[in-house]
Amino acid sequence: MITPITRMATLEDLPMLLEFEQGIIQVERPFDPTLRKGKIHYHDFKAILLDSNAAVMVGEIDGEVIACGFAQIRTAKDYLQHTHYAHLGAMFVQEDYRGKGVNALIINALMDWVKTKDITEVRLEVYADNLSAIKAYEKIGFNAHLLEMRLGW
Repeated sequence: MITPITRMATLEDLPMLLEFEQGIIQVERPFDPTLRKGKIHYHDFKAILLDSNAAVMVGEIDGEVIACGFAQIRTAKDYLQHTHYAHLGAMFVQEDYRGKGVNALIINALMDWVKTKDITEVRLEVYADNLSAIKAYEKIGFNAHLLEMRLGW
């Protein structure tokens, strides 16, 4: 496999980012019975792309975008030791490229950006039953921290 290059996304990438978001939602629907039916959006990608406290990275092979993810600097709860943290979101790799380290390339590129912002805490959310995603994040060095539980009827 050719190693993808990573680059900062631009507004020209917006249609692909929106398509990838639907791919994320499709993968996550079985893990979350509370998601509304029909087309939904998790993120305002245009706002994130224009946010100076955020970076959206894409992975490309021969000019084709195959993966994405973003980091956004957020204010931490006032009871935590850190005042700000980087939230990772919209981590997506096209199916044909999964399991080949592409997600790690995107995350490493985002970590390089985060470090330029003097941020030392990075967090992300993953469904507890999404074992393949958890395994991929653990491989990079993430550890489980908090499990959110729910009750619904």
